Amino acid sequence: MAKFRNYPPEHGLRVPAAYLEKIVNDMLLSVEMDEESAELIAGLLVANDARSVYSHGTKKLTEYLGQIRAGVVNPRPQVQIERDHGAAAVIDGDGGLGHVACFRGMTMAIAKAKEFGVGSVTTYNHYHFGSAGKWSRMALEHDCIGMATSSHRFHPNPEGMVTSAAGSSPISYAIPADKQPPLVLDMGGNMVSASDHNMEHTPGAVFKGLGIGTVIVSLGGILAGIYRPEVQHPVSRWESNQGSHLTAWDVAHFADVDYFKAEMDRYIGEARATKPLPGMERAELAGGMEWAWEKDSKELGIIVSDEHREYLEEHANECGVSTSFIDFEDTRF
Repeated sequence: MAKFRNYPPEHGLRVPAAYLEKIVNDMLLSVEMDEESAELIAGLLVANDARSVYSHGTKKLTEYLGQIRAGVVNPRPQVQIERDHGAAAVIDGDGGLGHVACFRGMTMAIAKAKEFGVGSVTTYNHYHFGSAGKWSRMALEHDCIGMATSSHRFHPNPEGMVTSAAGSSPISYAIPADKQPPLVLDMGGNMVSASDHNMEHTPGAVFKGLGIGTVIVSLGGILAGIYRPEVQHPVSRWESNQGSHLTAWDVAHFADVDYFKAEMDRYIGEARATKPLPGMERAELAGGMEWAWEKDSKELGIIVSDEHREYLEEHANECGVSTSFIDFEDTRF
């Protein structure tokens, strides 16, 4: 089995999403987050756990709770629309977690796509926005194609290689299908290191990774406005070091929706009927595994390993939130 990505644990408990959302919501409320934001973020983090994207699910609580307690992330941001012209808009995240600004941003992008065919919104003045796939996937239920990318504020290392001009900032595209899994690319821009070996044997991968990474920085960071002086220390009291670029395309403005989704089904189905890559159990395109894991989670509950359970219990205790994972011991496998 390939180990470069998230996978569900081999042993653990099956826990309902609603239960996990409740304890995460209560933990966020314990650090003075407003109720609407806490409910939103809890749902988004647990949704990632359901897809087995554990790296960007509830395991991010260490970072988020710590940053809020440290006073560098605003627990009650007043998200504002700074610009709104036709198919484009800009959103100020007011120093909060990026989830709040980006949820509003992608909601706007989808509405604009329905009106204009495309909607594109940038966000800035906020902290981490989580996995890019959360935002691109929002477009799917509206028969739209979604794109999300983000970058944090940094400067290339003058003592390092040109690869320091890009990092692992994410980009995601989500394309709807009907009966087949939607095509959801969700990745960091960093592909392979610029080692002597890679430059000799796979230079294309190095150059392509650098190219994708610099585009992500340009669209998800610079265009979004994260280098504006007013959102940097010492002017800003918040660690608002991230921005995003969120775009939706309404399929109906380009093609008949049923025909398009049928063609995506054909294409994805043909691809899934091929032989899998070495080390993989089955042939899936981007997002296929997460789609299957999410279906299982909805039917059976989200898999929580013992390590993950202990992690959640520890943070819940710190927040004064009670847990009762013992209630789900009959699901252990």
